[in-house]
Amino acid sequence: MTAPVFAPPFPSAAEQEEGTVLAPRFDDKGLVTAVVTDFTSGMLLMVAHMDREALDLSIATRTAHYFSRSRQSLWKKGETSGALQIIREIRVDCDQDAVWLRVDVARPEETCHTHRDSCFYRRMPEGGDGRALVLVAGQEQGEQKVP
Repeated sequence: MTAPVFAPPFPSAAEQEEGTVLAPRFDDKGLVTAVVTDFTSGMLLMVAHMDREALDLSIATRTAHYFSRSRQSLWKKGETSGALQIIREIRVDCDQDAVWLRVDVARPEETCHTHRDSCFYRRMPEGGDGRALVLVAGQEQGEQKVP
């Protein structure tokens, strides 16, 4: 595949923030942050990263692709688990260094590798010291895969 072509970031903040041209601001590792929510419920599913190729493929195919920082490779979400994320809407933040994908998930229970429908299944309880975590209601049944 040839290198995806995106407009370079604009020199002025006004153009970057108010313009109508996609000009992603990739970081020094060539990535933008991707926030992913369920299209229907609005539930936060995961946060991932995209390089140019992943963003280009996601736009072209309307199936979410990411860049795995641990494997240093392109990753089509759900390719092995069946939890494909079909993109219904893509939004870009104000300075174009993050995208928000609103998706339909083929197998929601496989969104997270721990067999949960969200990677955000723990919270810090109010009044605590900020170091303890508790499971979010309804997320108790997930089983963690053994690596």
